[in-house]
Amino acid sequence: MTVMTRSTNNIARPACRGPASQHGILPPYLLSRLAQSPDADVAARARETLRVERTLRVRRELRGSRSPRGRVEAPPAPGGAGIIPDALLHRTDPAPQVKDGPRVAPDLAGTTASPRRRVYDAEHRTKLPGVLRRAEGSPPAPQESVNEAYDGLGLTWRFLFECYGRDSLDGLGLPLPASVHFGRDYANAFWDGEQMVFGDGDGRIFRSFTDCLDVIAHELAHGFTQYTRAFVYVGESGALNEHLSDVLGVLTAQFAAGQSADEASWLIGAGLFTPAVHGVALRSLKAPGTAYDDPVLGKDPQPSHWRDYVRMPHDEEHDNGGVHINSGIPNHAFYLAARQIGGRAWETIGQVWYDVMTRSTLPKDTDFVGFAAATLGAARDRYGERSAVHEAIVQAWQSVGIAPAPRMHPAYPRPAEPPGWPHSPGGAG
Repeated sequence: MTVMTRSTNNIARPACRGPASQHGILPPYLLSRLAQSPDADVAARARETLRVERTLRVRRELRGSRSPRGRVEAPPAPGGAGIIPDALLHRTDPAPQVKDGPRVAPDLAGTTASPRRRVYDAEHRTKLPGVLRRAEGSPPAPQESVNEAYDGLGLTWRFLFECYGRDSLDGLGLPLPASVHFGRDYANAFWDGEQMVFGDGDGRIFRSFTDCLDVIAHELAHGFTQYTRAFVYVGESGALNEHLSDVLGVLTAQFAAGQSADEASWLIGAGLFTPAVHGVALRSLKAPGTAYDDPVLGKDPQPSHWRDYVRMPHDEEHDNGGVHINSGIPNHAFYLAARQIGGRAWETIGQVWYDVMTRSTLPKDTDFVGFAAATLGAARDRYGERSAVHEAIVQAWQSVGIAPAPRMHPAYPRPAEPPGWPHSPGGAG
């Protein structure tokens, strides 16, 4: 078995709110693939989606250069616009921060709070947010997409609040605005650092992006990561950024359905494809690499083991080092641990992952080994060294070829690497 044991991060840095980046559910490679489709209509819509996303990135850079005082904003990571990769489309007042520790939100379990949702209609334009159609507490709107977005935002907020005592993405009641009917036939959904944005899909390959709760939760989770560990969106740390969104996406869907780890499908984007596509979802935590195999989209490229890590350049064309691809490795580790533990995953392994994101001192450029070590430390702190949860997580990481040093802990400095130790081929550094 190929086992990865090194960590390239030796210094634990304090956490802070990260740059506001645009992340989309569709990876860039998926959109790029669609843009080369022999179906002229599919290709044209994919190219338009990519054009809009490039415009959005430039717009975000300009906004970031003149952000008003008190607003943390920076240019988005290239290629991070959407849950569907570009490559697949081309082929066819805040709480004070602790100086030496993470920003900690108050424990709100048992208190009364509610989400602060506002859903807008972009009216098929790309100017945000659009016309307000439904505010918090107002009755359902005539548009189905408005109500689906409203409900998805609410269920994600409920998951965080009822399971972990967290009030919204920042833990301090951050409002949750969203815009639907973005662009015309826009085939993606994304978190832009401040709000959710949903396209209607092209109707040929993708349905409306408000149809799937796990897609909504996945994109909101980029906001959660932005306010906690703020993992750099490139290489291994970028894959962890995507991994955390997939985890929160599936856990929110399982929470809403009351499903155990054994009952859940462990799919991201199930129901997003039209019947024309040979596939069940965008990604599978249970079996990475099997979510789709389609003449137009190609085959799901996700690996489930470190030996198959896909080494790619860290640029937009290559999905920032394959962040949507290599997330399959930690995704599968999470699934394996959840299945071994059994029961409702958000109550055990989900709690461990949440602790890592909100209590550890992981740096923004952490790698798979560093993150795995942090999960072992969090499991040990909450459940005990030899507990069933701790042992399941150890075995899960080993099963995907990642074996962190047994005594590594997120609260302590990382050990120095042996002389001559090679840099990670997929790392963020």
